Amino acid sequence: MLTILGFTMIATFLVLIMLKKMSPIAALVLIPALFCVFVGKGGKLGDYVIDGVTSLAPTAAMLMFAIVYFGVMIDVGLFDPIVRGILKFCKADPLRIVVGTAVLAAIVSLDGDGSTTFMITVSAMYPLYKRLKMSLVVMTGVAAMANGVMNTLPWGGPTARAATALKVSASDIFVPMIPALAVGMLAVLVLSYVLGRRERKRLGVLTLDDVLVEEPAESETVLVGAGTNKGVEKGTGGPGVGNDPKATGSSGSGTDADAELPDEDDGFQGLDPNRATLRPKLYWFNALLTVTLLVAMIMEWLPIPVLFLLGAALALTVNFPHMPDQKARLGAHAENVLNVSGMVFAAAVFTGVLQGTGMVDHMATWLVDNIPDGMGPHMAFVTGVLSIPLTYFMSNDGFYFGIVPVLAEAGNAHGVSTLEIARASLVGQPLHMSSPLVPAVYVLVGMAKVEFGDHTRFVVKWAALTSLVVLGAGILFGII
Repeated sequence: MLTILGFTMIATFLVLIMLKKMSPIAALVLIPALFCVFVGKGGKLGDYVIDGVTSLAPTAAMLMFAIVYFGVMIDVGLFDPIVRGILKFCKADPLRIVVGTAVLAAIVSLDGDGSTTFMITVSAMYPLYKRLKMSLVVMTGVAAMANGVMNTLPWGGPTARAATALKVSASDIFVPMIPALAVGMLAVLVLSYVLGRRERKRLGVLTLDDVLVEEPAESETVLVGAGTNKGVEKGTGGPGVGNDPKATGSSGSGTDADAELPDEDDGFQGLDPNRATLRPKLYWFNALLTVTLLVAMIMEWLPIPVLFLLGAALALTVNFPHMPDQKARLGAHAENVLNVSGMVFAAAVFTGVLQGTGMVDHMATWLVDNIPDGMGPHMAFVTGVLSIPLTYFMSNDGFYFGIVPVLAEAGNAHGVSTLEIARASLVGQPLHMSSPLVPAVYVLVGMAKVEFGDHTRFVVKWAALTSLVVLGAGILFGII
């Protein structure tokens, strides 16, 4: 019964958010609460929620201060050279922009943190997508898939979890998987090319000068409806940040009223070369602080939430020593902080009920028990296939510490090595990064002003295909 209820709860959640019948926050809270009552454990709902919140509180804290930190770095111009480089490469060609999104997300993913990757990628690419009226779900989908492939780095999480759970070396898992993961990254780039050609066919190719000529009339509409969706093409996202004439990296011809846009501009001031928040004299300090922060995160000198808390406090104090300026910067990023942290704590209700009621355990056991005996010698393949849906519906901790050891034991009984099982367990990561249980995905869709349901509807099929490509490459190369 718990198995059926567990699958039904997840299906209900996905259907409601994809059909936009409920907001993700409401669905993450109300649906598990209702199913907790159905299970007959409504009296323990409070305990389950507190357990879930306790487990995710460090993640929520990390995201809150990471958003503030990288928001400040965007404000002061740290990423402006990257954005100018992308502009130079992409010009105004939708195909190049989509491919550039995948490349940027893959490069930034080397730090091993999905939230960081999404904040930097969206801050750089969002104005381009908005300005050219490109599909924002293409941006979020491509970024999520690129990060999902790169998430398999030993310091990214899944590989370390698999190594810990199975008591094997992380390098023995990862290094042989490099060819298969490279094929997966190539698949993401090919997909980006295909999606980019589709966008180019729909929109055509413009020069930046063409775009600048077209934009002032649109931006007037956006300014009249400040804080609303007026003047924004349906389906392209939230307020017209990208419609700011200065958003292409050109100095533009903004008026005094335009100069005040950064404070209202959804936090995407990174391409306005005249904004008041720029701190060119502190550029190298901010660059050194960011590099130090990322190195400390990779080397695990301190817990990541503590690092971002200290980094945000230091960045605010040095770049904006006056209290009113600090309050203004915090206020500018408050919407993103509230949206993301609220979503994380709502997800804590969902995960708390899934785990507390035992639904997730029963679901996993049912799946493992229903593997045909004849598949025993092919348990690595089975593990790879199962990792695609299971890492989407479960946290990485639940999958790697709860399911993978069981699959490894079943594989060992049929002569399949533990390392093969461990490598196969990484296959589902391209899809996992868009799971509603991954806090970083809320950073992605929140900053991109994309509905989570729209992102899910777009990305699931492509991410699952990417995962299957990685699995196929692993089998072809004899890795899995």
